[in-house]
Amino acid sequence: MKAIRVSTTGGPEVLEWVDVPDPVPGPGELLVEVEYAGLNFIDTYQRSGVYTIETPFIPGQEGSGRVIGRGEDVEGWWDGTRVAWTNQMGSYAQKIVIPASAALYVPDSIRMDTAAALPLQGMTAHYLIRSAYPVDRGTKILITGAAGGVGRIAGQLASAQGAISVGTVSTEEKLAFTDTTHSIVVSDWATIKQQVTDRVGLLDVVYDGVGKASFDHTITCLRPRGLMCLFGGASGQVPPFDLQRLNALGSLYITRPTLANYLGQEQEWRWNEVTERTAAGHLDILIGKVFDAQYASKAHAHIESGKSIGKTLIKIH
Repeated sequence: MKAIRVSTTGGPEVLEWVDVPDPVPGPGELLVEVEYAGLNFIDTYQRSGVYTIETPFIPGQEGSGRVIGRGEDVEGWWDGTRVAWTNQMGSYAQKIVIPASAALYVPDSIRMDTAAALPLQGMTAHYLIRSAYPVDRGTKILITGAAGGVGRIAGQLASAQGAISVGTVSTEEKLAFTDTTHSIVVSDWATIKQQVTDRVGLLDVVYDGVGKASFDHTITCLRPRGLMCLFGGASGQVPPFDLQRLNALGSLYITRPTLANYLGQEQEWRWNEVTERTAAGHLDILIGKVFDAQYASKAHAHIESGKSIGKTLIKIH
């Protein structure tokens, strides 16, 4: 089979479309023919060496496809079953082996490209809005990167809960793709507190996926005892942080969550809720761009440019 492989870490150009051995499912595992792989910032962190991972490796942690085989002790997953997955390394490939326990059933009402866009970003948005800081009617929130995959879904989920949301974007063109109560184009993060408080006042929670460029400024938008929820670093990783600032800014709380710790027994609930809402038309999942597998380097360059909107996918089959 063919796969996108990283033999040495570096820029997008290190992604190679090459022949590799077919994977073989072991006990409790499924063999899946991949249709789409979802592209996420963690893929770029691993490719560039920000996150250390042994080379060579096949990147990609989510996707959608059809079951074509299984190992021993697997029941209920038959050939042709449509599935999606997340947190499973090696998704930029024509075939992947995943644990049956990680497989997410894709109903016929969900397109396969949409199914590849939902696992990581859909369930990330779900845990942010429903669990990391459960919002309710009148909760005041800030979502950075509001035109991106997580940001758009989080804005829609927050609205469904009755929250008052402010979303930030980097360009005027992205304003049309946000789903927050208020949207702000940020050209200078130092001015964000004034812009936010002019609209809604101090916030209960900040969901910040931008990271390095935004963190020092968005944290000042919180009310006393508010929560800074730093869930990503699209602009780079936040430098070491003096915890005394939490005291000075009003006894704030801070968390750096990751999806893996919000799955487990909650996985089925999160997946069912986002797919049911999507099928019913209550969640609008925007596929920004789809790149063929041999152009994966262009896909990585696209999301690193800060110009991406919605979800970026790599088409494998």
